[in-house]
Amino acid sequence: MSQKLNRAAVWLDTLVPDAPRMAGLCASVQVADGNVDGKPARFIAVVPDANNHYPRAAGGEVGLLEGWTLAKVVSETIAEDADKAEKRAIIAVIDVPSQAYGRREEAFGIHQALAGAAGAYANARLAGHPVVGLIVGKAMSGAFLAHGYQANRLIAFNDQGVMIHAMGKESAARITLRTVEALEKLAATIPPMAYDISNYETLGLLSTLLDIHNPDEPKSDDVTKVQAALSTAVKEARSDTSLKCRLLAKNRHSSALVRERMRASW
Repeated sequence: MSQKLNRAAVWLDTLVPDAPRMAGLCASVQVADGNVDGKPARFIAVVPDANNHYPRAAGGEVGLLEGWTLAKVVSETIAEDADKAEKRAIIAVIDVPSQAYGRREEAFGIHQALAGAAGAYANARLAGHPVVGLIVGKAMSGAFLAHGYQANRLIAFNDQGVMIHAMGKESAARITLRTVEALEKLAATIPPMAYDISNYETLGLLSTLLDIHNPDEPKSDDVTKVQAALSTAVKEARSDTSLKCRLLAKNRHSSALVRERMRASW
């Protein structure tokens, strides 16, 4: 197996350095058991695999194998902890450039694979598992929906290598019949369309934005900062299984108002 590291792999190794990887999974989904604040936690990352059976998923994308494997791992975690008073935290370490685009993926139902993963994460959250998404790189499109978006809390690095969006710049430029430069200029004025992490923070989905010295080569103080943020996020998540905290930001006022009026009508 030839495997290139992405940021998710780097941070998985950093946060659980001595933990064995779960056996029996596809090479592109890495799972290790560690701890957060001295309590058991399961860390999950999607990483590149040059020998992936589906070439469209060789670069760390979330494809058929990745979606179903994420669903399997998270669902098994729920089942294993079903009778425990305190459920394990689940930490999704996120650097996913996209879902896998390909004819085989579409024919074999990638929508079901990604929905299975998203549903498993949601089930874990609702079952009382503190689910935390640690965004260390890209969190794009359907890949992010499948791996991390259902988390109780989302932590992101304040870094140019971090991007959270529904579509890459080149693709969005083609769809909107603009140049990339024109798209960037327009997107900078509309927070939900913007590509920079500072604009994304105004949407209320992030619980924490961390300044990390070098995300590609973590130093001890960076690791300490991330561990502290994970500890806080897990504690907060144990007291609230919903996602209502995402509606508190100024730029989510209209979303909150729509929900309020819909509840009143029903």
